[in-house]
Amino acid sequence: METKMIGNKIAGARKKLSISQAQLAETLFISAQAVGKWERGESMPDILTLNKLANILNVDLNYFSEKFDSFEAETASNPEESTKDNQPKKVKWDMSIGSWIDADFSGLKDLQEKFSSSNMKNCKFIGSVLSGLILKSNQIDNCDFSNSDISCSNIQSSHMVRNDFKSCSLKESKFLISHLKDSDFTNADFTGVTFNSSDFINNTIDNAIWNQTAFKTTGFDNIVFTGIIDNCSFEDCGFKKVKFENATLINTFFKNNRKLKQVKFIDCKVDKLTYAFLKNGKADLTGITLIDNED
Repeated sequence: METKMIGNKIAGARKKLSISQAQLAETLFISAQAVGKWERGESMPDILTLNKLANILNVDLNYFSEKFDSFEAETASNPEESTKDNQPKKVKWDMSIGSWIDADFSGLKDLQEKFSSSNMKNCKFIGSVLSGLILKSNQIDNCDFSNSDISCSNIQSSHMVRNDFKSCSLKESKFLISHLKDSDFTNADFTGVTFNSSDFINNTIDNAIWNQTAFKTTGFDNIVFTGIIDNCSFEDCGFKKVKFENATLINTFFKNNRKLKQVKFIDCKVDKLTYAFLKNGKADLTGITLIDNED
């Protein structure tokens, strides 16, 4: 009975969100047949998967319990319904597990809630407030985020190509297992940003701010760093067609990087600490001038 009850609840919450078994399965990285077996009561997800389902289906984990009555189930699945004390619930933005094409969200605020597992193409977010944005398994193609606040965001397992991030604030954001390619980050602020197990390929980064930015296990291809690189780190990274040109590197850490000797430094200045890291990593020091201690 418990297996059948949970299956019915999964099906009910899924249908309320108007998503198919295949879409739900894709988000969980399982087969549509597995979702079908759950809903028919032939098998049951484990507790970790139930937690994931609760997040995806926008319900409380208690929703899957027999003691969760129909009224609670209804309000948990539908945030527009009233609570028991007749106070209206705040409508939640939830644009996850969808496809957005040519949509214009420019100038809007409070869009940080959920775009997870969505495909977005040719969308506009110009001047929008997306601070705290959560993206996971997203496909984002040719979207314009110019002048937007994307600070303190978590971007994981996402594929982002041909996007415009000019003059964006990305402060304190985290990129994990993500692919960023052919995008424009001119004047973007990368202060406190971390990149982990990601690719950074053929992106324009003119006048970008690099302060306390951390790159770990990141692959760079066809990138030109300019300006001031301050208190940054490059660890276990790979470099291909990478240049530092007219750049000043201060307290910047290089460790266990692949092909660092192929990186070109053109008219660059570095402090003693950064110079020591580069020398130890067998970088080509041609084109580098040491900064005087008095500075």
